[in-house]
Amino acid sequence: MSYAVIVTGGKQYKVAPGEYLKIEKLEIATGESVTFDRVLLVANGDDVNIGAPVVAGATVVAEVISQGRHDKLSIIKFRRLKH
Repeated sequence: MSYAVIVTGGKQYKVAPGEYLKIEKLEIATGESVTFDRVLLVANGDDVNIGAPVVAGATVVAEVISQGRHDKLSIIKFRRLKH
């Protein structure tokens, strides 16, 4: 099993080939590819490369499928009548 750990938007994500990932909005059009060059870890079976802080020469290429927003959250603050 091969996977990598990348950094984007100040967060770390574990990615693998053929996976779908939901990340922060990027300024890239739908259908284009994006290259992540901040790769912290690359694992291919038992062969694991850990960067200090990034793995030299490692990149992850992904395709932007869609862009959108999450569902709106409703926050309710309960106030009792007798304070």
